[in-house]
Amino acid sequence: MAQQTEITAVAQPLNTQQPDKRFPEIDPAQPAGNQILNVLQAMILTMELPPGQALSEADIATKFGASRTPVREALQKLREAQLVTTQPSRGNFVTRLNRSKILEARFLREALEVAIVDRLCETGLSDAFTASLHDNLKRQKKAIKRRDTQEFSHLDDAFHLTLARATDYPRVADVLRREKILLDRLRVLALRSKSHQKSLLQDHQNMLATILEQDKNTAISLTRRHLNTVLDTLSALEQTHADYFEQDTTTRTVL
Repeated sequence: MAQQTEITAVAQPLNTQQPDKRFPEIDPAQPAGNQILNVLQAMILTMELPPGQALSEADIATKFGASRTPVREALQKLREAQLVTTQPSRGNFVTRLNRSKILEARFLREALEVAIVDRLCETGLSDAFTASLHDNLKRQKKAIKRRDTQEFSHLDDAFHLTLARATDYPRVADVLRREKILLDRLRVLALRSKSHQKSLLQDHQNMLATILEQDKNTAISLTRRHLNTVLDTLSALEQTHADYFEQDTTTRTVL
């Protein structure tokens, strides 16, 4: 049975006239471009900067108290990650969601994660990785009780990346992290539902149990079902926020 997905409204466009704590002061001891990149990427993936919103280089530089050079560097990396697009004579915008690309990313992620589970059921998990995954699940449960969605999201990522690292193939975790970025904006909306978090935790617990039992068929079936929940979120979002998708050409208030 498909899980019920809860989609709620995202934050309103930012007011450029007021101080905003989401734009921390630049640490002069660290590369400014990377700091700006990390903040903007987090705001895009959590929908604080929603799809279609214009991004002004000048306004971003002012908010960070930085020059426009590191802002351009950050925006270029966001373009490479397909999170920002540049329209000639119009400027930079948060990339709108694209159903085809989302489905492609889900397909690639499923293929990769099924291969990960398949291998781990063959090779088994080391004691160190088993302990790390059990600890992760305990922390997920605590995060749900605290209603700490951000921490749960971090632990959700860590669970899947730990399984990837357990394959002993160094590049697998990096490929998984890159492919899932196109799905993260959908995931953050679903994670606002406590019931959805509990369902994901149960999936994680069952996946680990079947991997430890080296029950390959069940582990793969659970993994496929777990990853397909993004399709419910996609369908719900298309109904409630059609303007987030590429077919709508309108844009939001400039940052």
